[in-house]
Amino acid sequence: MDSISRIKELRAELNRHNHNYYVLNAPEISDRDFDMMMKELEALEAANPEAFDPLSPTQRVGSDLTKGFEHVVHARPMMSLSNSYSAEEVDEWFARVRKSLGSESFDVVGEMKFDGTSISLTYRDGRLLRAVTRGDGTQGDDVTANVKTIRSIPLELAPGPWPREFEIRGEILMPWDVFEKLNAERAYNEEPLFANPRNAASGTLKMQDPREVARRHLDARFYYLLSDEMPADSHFECMECVREWGFKVSSAMQRLHSLEDVERYIRFWDEERRKLPVATDGLVFKVDSLRQQLNLGYTAKSPRWAIAYKFNPERACTPLRFVSFETGRMGIVTPVANLEPVLLSGTVVKRASLHNDDIIRELDIHEDDWLYVEKGGEIIPKIVGVELTKRKAGAAGVEFVSRCPECGTPLVRVEGEAAWRCPNANGCRPQITGKIEHFCARRMMDIDGIGEETAELLYACGLVRHIADLYDLTEEKLSKLERVGEKTARRILDGIEASKQVPFERVVYALSIPNVGETTAKRLAMAVKSMERLRAMSEAELTAVPDIGPVIARCICDYLRDPIAVDNIDRLAAAGVRMELSADKMAPKGNALEGKTIVISGTFARHSRDEYKELIENNGGKNSGSISKKTSFVLAGENMGPSKLEKCRLLGIDILSEDEFLAMIADA
Repeated sequence: MDSISRIKELRAELNRHNHNYYVLNAPEISDRDFDMMMKELEALEAANPEAFDPLSPTQRVGSDLTKGFEHVVHARPMMSLSNSYSAEEVDEWFARVRKSLGSESFDVVGEMKFDGTSISLTYRDGRLLRAVTRGDGTQGDDVTANVKTIRSIPLELAPGPWPREFEIRGEILMPWDVFEKLNAERAYNEEPLFANPRNAASGTLKMQDPREVARRHLDARFYYLLSDEMPADSHFECMECVREWGFKVSSAMQRLHSLEDVERYIRFWDEERRKLPVATDGLVFKVDSLRQQLNLGYTAKSPRWAIAYKFNPERACTPLRFVSFETGRMGIVTPVANLEPVLLSGTVVKRASLHNDDIIRELDIHEDDWLYVEKGGEIIPKIVGVELTKRKAGAAGVEFVSRCPECGTPLVRVEGEAAWRCPNANGCRPQITGKIEHFCARRMMDIDGIGEETAELLYACGLVRHIADLYDLTEEKLSKLERVGEKTARRILDGIEASKQVPFERVVYALSIPNVGETTAKRLAMAVKSMERLRAMSEAELTAVPDIGPVIARCICDYLRDPIAVDNIDRLAAAGVRMELSADKMAPKGNALEGKTIVISGTFARHSRDEYKELIENNGGKNSGSISKKTSFVLAGENMGPSKLEKCRLLGIDILSEDEFLAMIADA
């Protein structure tokens, strides 16, 4: 067999094995055998460059950076579905369909509403031509390079009776297990966690490096076929054909013949969805006949022949084992409900924050109570109620502790705040180690190698009791620590040296000044220009800085009067840490956004969210995290939330795209 023939044979075999593994979950060969076939193909393709094919299995990993995303107009608009939140609303939709179709009988197809990011794939002659996001429904972004890395999506179809050209729509998903691993990795690297698999999938699909997309193991499910040459008049039968062509179609898809079938389907999946490996947020019901779909038509926003049924947030009732109290970096003591493990939204929940004393009293939690916990697709579980019928007679109410659970110091409660605090900031272990960990984190001083465990170890061994002690570490000192090898020690020391170049505004944030978060630290640094000036300012002078109110001003002054804080700052400065703005930051900035308050929402192609925040500030604008009457406009990327869209509509707030925003700055 010649090389070209062998290349074609290997490609066909590898595509078949990919389908068996990622779609059918029924591998026929070992990973090693698969890898050996892949290596053989790679070698043959390298030796025969004239046989290059961008859809070859060897191209799945993503080979180079995609500098941007081309906007593509959808051949057929991607409309959204009207939502319902009760079985009664689905019944009403069913009745409207029956009335519109008159004497005609009809079937309905029930399917899962997967909670991911919508995608439209176009195939021509059995080969993937283009992958486009939903965008605004009229046009989306071409993400073909990234979609090619998703191994459950066929790049080239096996021979079959598929149309010469067709569009197939579906959902790009991040499975629960991949999501948990990704968030664990982000937590370790001090990066913000993704709120849910939908956000993670959407953010991943818009990344600039296909190799990173490949590493995140996205998946897909497909639910609708569009073509001028449909294989059948039945949506259900079309999806069965699609399954045979190699696409991943949910096994939950079912043809329903009556309203009773629909209601039974809702009841079944309201429970069974919890066992699925990917996130869902509801069900979709579609009239099966494509001819009847055409006759039913569309409203301005959605098809009349389909409706989405949204699940209520996932809730479970589970016993409370005990309430623990944990002291954080800023001394706030947080009560945590430790629960009998319960499965919610694909993950096992064992703990849920009770936030503060007021919440415990409001919920009236007693020892050994059964608590209702909700997740609703988010990663942070929430206690929402108590099952009073299961309360034990004579059970005592949960009381908030009066002393710090770590150092025993009596707690204090600042007037107007809900939280109890431990005032022993310089002698309470979790406050000290929390400040060390915070100082070293990526968005602060970015000292690689010092996370929670290493911070605890450095403190326990007496090497670091205050953040300035980090700059006294040596290879000899680190070599004496367990679990810190030569490479880790070198990484830490290199990180400490590199941290001396971290901008002043991040140094201010890294200091853990009470009530001074990232945005406030940046605004403060830009206003005062240097640590010397900051230390000389009075409370009254500080309140003149935008967004620095009396409470924050008092916190800053109290912090700068603390002898340990003063010593830390002096030692950091002596070590070479930057204590003033760089020359370029002191240079005059643009004023295109002077006096404007801007909210950023969604995911972006041209710049990261952090870069857009900096652009806003550099042009005189102010970033805000929530939409209000004071919002000047919203800078909206892909997947802006529906609640924010509705709030903009109600308040009459403009929504600007990336291109419009960048043009506004450029014009100014």
